[in-house]
Amino acid sequence: MACEPEQPEPADDAPGWHAIDAACDRLYPDQPEPLHMAPALSPVFGGGLIYGISAYRAADPAPHWHLVTYGFSELHAKESDDPAVSGWGFELTFRLARGDEAEPPGWAFNFLTNLGAYVGRSGNPFGPGHHMDLNGPIALGSPTLIRGIVFAPDPDLGAIDTPNGAVEFLQVVGVTLDELAACEDWVTAEVVGVIRAANPKLVTDLGRRSVLADPAAAARVEAGIDRDGSQGETTYAAVVGWKVKKRPASARVAIGARAVDGLVRKLRSRLGHGRPFTLTGRPQSVRLEPAGGPGWEADGDTLAVRLPPAAVAAMRATLKPVRGEYTWPELPGVTVEVRPSEVTDAAGRVVEVIG
Repeated sequence: MACEPEQPEPADDAPGWHAIDAACDRLYPDQPEPLHMAPALSPVFGGGLIYGISAYRAADPAPHWHLVTYGFSELHAKESDDPAVSGWGFELTFRLARGDEAEPPGWAFNFLTNLGAYVGRSGNPFGPGHHMDLNGPIALGSPTLIRGIVFAPDPDLGAIDTPNGAVEFLQVVGVTLDELAACEDWVTAEVVGVIRAANPKLVTDLGRRSVLADPAAAARVEAGIDRDGSQGETTYAAVVGWKVKKRPASARVAIGARAVDGLVRKLRSRLGHGRPFTLTGRPQSVRLEPAGGPGWEADGDTLAVRLPPAAVAAMRATLKPVRGEYTWPELPGVTVEVRPSEVTDAAGRVVEVIG
């Protein structure tokens, strides 16, 4: 009796997708069919990076949604040149406090989809320790204090190897503005550790207050800033500009009021630790450098301002996010002009004027 030739297994046309599915199945074996959302416009037709987002019902340590993206890594055929890394090398996850609703709120899906559009448009990938000011509440129209995000390794999904290369699961964590400022002035991973002490799975809860409202947590952060300083050497500001004159020798720096608080904090967390700091604009930048004596030097689009300790202390004491001109005897010849800053919403409407 003739034997039928053995048929080869059909090729997997989405090995990256199935690898993500397998990782989630191991974590949630009781949820083989998670809620899944696909964007109205697929990446195939120019709709950003996200092909879909799955939502799982998690219960540890309290009920929450665990959302997982598909699209930052290579889901189908291998296209990138690096065989060790799949696509951008990560997928995003997002844990959101859950009540008795049947499915996650639509804004959460839109939020992750917009992060995909940002990476696709800018070419800037996310990574552990990155942070972002959202310029408003994480859920538009909500009174929540959550107005920023940080990125940390997902504590459960971690990283996986796929046929297209390695993929790390990065969790998007909603933070308050003072928590975000702490990330800028210390080390993001350390601040995440402070948040994790009260919130082990880093679940985003629109109703929570800042962890820094706890005096013990606030003291831990303040001690960390004083001990370690900031690891962030550069901050972008929408309004930064400068002019210098030879006769009389002088330098005039203009910055938006919105950038002032961050700049003053960097005087403590960077220059106070003997480290320079750059306020970057388009196209000009201002670099503040710790030095034994005052002065400045223009190099291309960057103005380097040398600050002795007395000038650092004077600026910290008097520079405010209020429009006007600021000068200091400890920094002769330098004028800082603070200009009002406009805060706009997603539609470009001005919702707040600072300064």
